[in-house]
Amino acid sequence: MPNTVPERPLSIKEKEEIYQQIAEYSDETTIIHSNQKVLYINQPGSEFFKADKEALIGANVVDVFTDDYKELITERIRKGMEDRTIGALMETTVKRFDGTQADVELYCYPVQYGETVAIQSIIRDITEQKKTERDLMQLKNEISTPIVPIIDGLAVLPLVGSVDGDRINLLLDIIPQKIQGENLHCLIIDVSGIYNIDNVVAEFLYKIDHIMRLLGIKLIFTGIRPELALKAIEARVDFSQLTTMGTVKQALKRHLPAN
Repeated sequence: MPNTVPERPLSIKEKEEIYQQIAEYSDETTIIHSNQKVLYINQPGSEFFKADKEALIGANVVDVFTDDYKELITERIRKGMEDRTIGALMETTVKRFDGTQADVELYCYPVQYGETVAIQSIIRDITEQKKTERDLMQLKNEISTPIVPIIDGLAVLPLVGSVDGDRINLLLDIIPQKIQGENLHCLIIDVSGIYNIDNVVAEFLYKIDHIMRLLGIKLIFTGIRPELALKAIEARVDFSQLTTMGTVKQALKRHLPAN
């Protein structure tokens, strides 16, 4: 019978290295911590927090969370270390080393890191998702006011807030939907409540006017400020093709029948 050499038990360092290798397989930020001290963070986590691993390992894990959440996170960690249970998935906000903040999903569960009782926290970046949700809610609130019918075939739609590339696409989709069934031949869009004055807004006015023309509806833009006209020139948007007036009152006075 051949001699067999009993396997050498793994050292604490080897056990920790094996766990680290497993953590590196994950594309999501993975932090292993005990008593609030970061024991290990994987490379995706280092890149997410925009800091070297050396700057993160040994740091207080609670410090990466914004002040609004620090107390809650501290309490969750305390309970997790005491009774080895962690609450369900939660959304929170973290601070990165370049000064930016990120919305994240946080999930924690107890682990054995070498010989250390620890907690593994998985952080998933949902910043863009939350931004889209906020934009959708803002857009819903901003254009939730129904198109205001004035007389048969004529209505007013006020727009307020800021307009970026994502919101342009939403507006270009929603406005044509809102006018369906209204039997309009003329729509006054007041833009005096739009906050940002830039090339994006100028291009939006041109595009929505073109869409409405294809639908057989005349657009009248009111509230266009001089700085927006300048941005239109910079963006090479031909405002001469748009029908514009100073105020909604002026547009109504011109298009309402005389008493």
